[in-house]
Amino acid sequence: MLSIGIIGAGIVGERIIKQIQQENGVEVLAVYDEQQERLKTLHETYGVPIAATLEEVLHSQIDWLYIGTPPSSHASIARLAASAGIHVLSEKPLAHNAEDGEAMVKAAMDSRVQTAMHFPLMYSPAVREMARRIRSGSIGKIVRVELQTFFPDWPRAWQQNPWIASRSQGGFVREVFPHYLQLIHRLFGELKIQSHQITYPEQKDLCETGVIAQAIALQQEIPVLLTGLSGIGQKELLEFKVYGEEGVLTLENWSTLYVSEKYEERKQLTDLKPVPSLFEEMKKHSALLVPFEEGLVIQRYIDFLLTENLK
Repeated sequence: MLSIGIIGAGIVGERIIKQIQQENGVEVLAVYDEQQERLKTLHETYGVPIAATLEEVLHSQIDWLYIGTPPSSHASIARLAASAGIHVLSEKPLAHNAEDGEAMVKAAMDSRVQTAMHFPLMYSPAVREMARRIRSGSIGKIVRVELQTFFPDWPRAWQQNPWIASRSQGGFVREVFPHYLQLIHRLFGELKIQSHQITYPEQKDLCETGVIAQAIALQQEIPVLLTGLSGIGQKELLEFKVYGEEGVLTLENWSTLYVSEKYEERKQLTDLKPVPSLFEEMKKHSALLVPFEEGLVIQRYIDFLLTENLK
């Protein structure tokens, strides 16, 4: 039995609870959040044990601690868990910045605990099929990779909280881009961001409204284009596209996969093989888990994109 403690009971934390309750051989031993009313609601809805303090969770005989709090608190919580000999699963981004991320990596290494990042795309049948087709050469030589993210509003309607729109902690570059930057990193290796432009609103405490960046995947010298906009007149759309000489793969809105061929309409790929879940991989201590070291690579990309317009 894999035992999990949860710190942070927001929307994503609640999703983790629901996912765990659908797994075999995984249990939630304790949940803590500073919002006591929220804890009470989760206990009444899902029957999960709740804790009065963070320390109580750390002393509850858990194998792993999931950190689902705002990014600025990840480093301090991870260090406490590591010093207690507890493996750590962190929400993305890894930390508030790369400096905090480096401290998290060091704490885990010093205590010899295992780490993982919550990147659901890594355990998606559509993404695994996309990766298989790229690596098999079925779409030919890769000539470009693009990420396009469009949001009519940020924060999204389901994601309202005090920090998600803040310049210091929130924004779609921190919340959405890490998933796809990590996927690019797994598929194509190290990125070098060559230029970027980011736009912020006049109100100094609010997060970005737009970003565009040009990068290159160094191993194969593949051009990469990253774009994001919020506050625009269209429905939310996330498209991750890999252009090959013989075909194009499009991952749309997280989980819908299309393939295109020359002169043909794109086709949705629906016959996707099931893959092990995040928690199944955690039970196996799988190499498919994304460790903090890899999360730190992504954190450095995020930090760079959030800086004022460098060229």
